[in-house]
Amino acid sequence: MKEVRRALCNAATDDSKLLLLSAVGSVFCSGLDYSYLIGRLSSDRRKESTRIAESIRDFVKAFIQFKKPIVVAINGPALGLGASILPLCDIVWASEKAWFQTPYATIRLTPAGCSSYTFPQILGVALANEMLFCGRKLTAQEACSRGLVSQVFWPTTFSQEVMLRVKEMASCSALVLEESKCLVRSFLKSVLEDVNEKECVMLKQLWSSSKGLDSLFSYLQDKIYEV
Repeated sequence: MKEVRRALCNAATDDSKLLLLSAVGSVFCSGLDYSYLIGRLSSDRRKESTRIAESIRDFVKAFIQFKKPIVVAINGPALGLGASILPLCDIVWASEKAWFQTPYATIRLTPAGCSSYTFPQILGVALANEMLFCGRKLTAQEACSRGLVSQVFWPTTFSQEVMLRVKEMASCSALVLEESKCLVRSFLKSVLEDVNEKECVMLKQLWSSSKGLDSLFSYLQDKIYEV
């Protein structure tokens, strides 16, 4: 998360017209690093859980406040926060191989990335609940048909299709792109910031209770042993 936040901060002040987020390899985002969480929560559960919740909040806030268009190229699976942040971005292009999953309840967490608000708004309450409560997996085509993804491209030409469109966007005026995004998103900013804060508070409350923290800790340990 720190690397992405750093990229957002750097791009906010440089002369770029937009930000392109992509991944190296066959996976866009694999979700939580279980071994890292086990290590951190083993030392001081309550202190570290608060720190992690606030790190997630600050990561999401960086997307909400970013003024330039954010383009995302999803080359493969996007799990957890990697899928939740997509509605905070402006254009999402996906490979046919991509799929999306946010199994928060399954991994003993409450929703993050403003997905408790954006998913019902975009996907509808029924599908959003299936994704957030049951961990339903969406294919690239399903995600596109429901508005989570802008377009889907064939894997063999995915990179070329993305770069062609990015170059077309980059030929536009930087001022026009930024002001256009402001017009589209300005009324949502305060709502998303409020949702982000509430999701952070909920995570803190969950982890501050021994039952909630023990449930997460037990699940993470089981996942480590499965690897």
